[in-house]
Amino acid sequence: MMNDIWDGVADELCAAIGKNNYQTWIKPIRFVSLSRGVAQLQVPTTFIGDWVSRNFSDHILRALVGAGQEVNRIEFAVFNRSAVPSDDAGAAPRESHTTAGPQARATATARNPAAGAAPQQATALPAPDTNDLPGAPLDSRFSFDNFVVGKPNALAHAAARRVAEGGPVTFNPLFLYGGVGLGKTHLMHAIAWELRSRSPNLRVLYLSAEQFMYRFVQALREKQIMDFKELFRSVDVLMVDDVQFIAGKESTQEEFFHTFNALVDQNKQIIISADRAPGEIKDLEDRIKSRLQCGLVVDLHPTDYELRLGILQQKALQYADTYGEMTVADGVLEFLAHRITTNVRVLEGALTRLFAFSNLVGREIGMDLVQDCLADILRTSDRRVTVEEIQRKVAEHYNIRLSDMIGPKRMRTIVRPRQIAMYLSKELTSRSLPDIGRRFGGRDHTTIMHGVRKVEELCDQDVQISEDIDLLRRLLQT
Repeated sequence: MMNDIWDGVADELCAAIGKNNYQTWIKPIRFVSLSRGVAQLQVPTTFIGDWVSRNFSDHILRALVGAGQEVNRIEFAVFNRSAVPSDDAGAAPRESHTTAGPQARATATARNPAAGAAPQQATALPAPDTNDLPGAPLDSRFSFDNFVVGKPNALAHAAARRVAEGGPVTFNPLFLYGGVGLGKTHLMHAIAWELRSRSPNLRVLYLSAEQFMYRFVQALREKQIMDFKELFRSVDVLMVDDVQFIAGKESTQEEFFHTFNALVDQNKQIIISADRAPGEIKDLEDRIKSRLQCGLVVDLHPTDYELRLGILQQKALQYADTYGEMTVADGVLEFLAHRITTNVRVLEGALTRLFAFSNLVGREIGMDLVQDCLADILRTSDRRVTVEEIQRKVAEHYNIRLSDMIGPKRMRTIVRPRQIAMYLSKELTSRSLPDIGRRFGGRDHTTIMHGVRKVEELCDQDVQISEDIDLLRRLLQT
């Protein structure tokens, strides 16, 4: 009898809230009992129970009352999806003892305002312990204290610090992007450590996009997709590293999109990283690109000489604690900062090798040891970019002809790219100024010097030119 009534209520709900909402949220519900004005409904997960209580309980109440039932309150009893419901509508549902999903019983109630009771008040469902979150382990070395700040990463550091303070969300998501070894993962770990330190009960989930995809596929295979949804929508802070790896994975992108929207709707903080800006990630759905661009997008620029030197100096102090006092000859750190420009990981690895080698053989860390120990790194770090390659890349970037780059035309649309190419030729090659001048149509070395100085001035004044040069530098060094 009661099951027939529920079937009629379900049909009415389908018409009221739409087929998609019905299939997702109402169809998994099983009617359990109706006693003393309380309707008990069984839901497969805490997430569904919480969502239906907040969004559809009023619809259910109205439908039950409309069907002639005396209902004042709805209770959602949360069990594992594999629990076998009782055939007796008046019997209490049985709890599942499997470990595939939540086992604890929780109740969310919704009252009937027409019966004089209080308005709907959904009780928060219990969340799993933070230690149960299936995230990647955090590296204790990656803290804000160990992050060296310089001009290329100052904005990213400030934004990460702001998010790590917690409190009201000011920009959501925070999107960090940049090349390999520039500090994206370091900043994400630092945010997670700081948030956990400030609020130990905060549910902070950090993982790579590859792990997100793996857990989604696993949930599909094991038919635990609702548990997956419940887990990822119940966190307070979601951090996904290297999001470019989900590009081209349609099902994973679909789930990521809905997870993203659900968390933003709940005002939960999201932090994302990638190796390029959202709009430049190939095969990433436009709707995801749009969502990622709606927050704060911050570029970690390639390291400059000063930042590389600062990183080496800090690491040298840390290694001194590990290996004991060691003498580092004057000029060694400066030489490494100048020669190793690929990324910070290679830079740190070179210094680690030097200290370890010095400790093993008992030699001072001087230039002779550098040449012996780091010969392979120094060879691969040699500047191999040619002036001709720089001219071609700059011409393509600014959509001008290569012949105009080296020709006599002095229109502004040609002069500025030509000066930028001169600047990059001086910075990225070992050519002398007269040699660079010859490759720019036989120009005098003073013309090259003027172009370089002009671009240096513009970098401090014009953000667009500074960003263009950083982009061109990355393209030429990869």
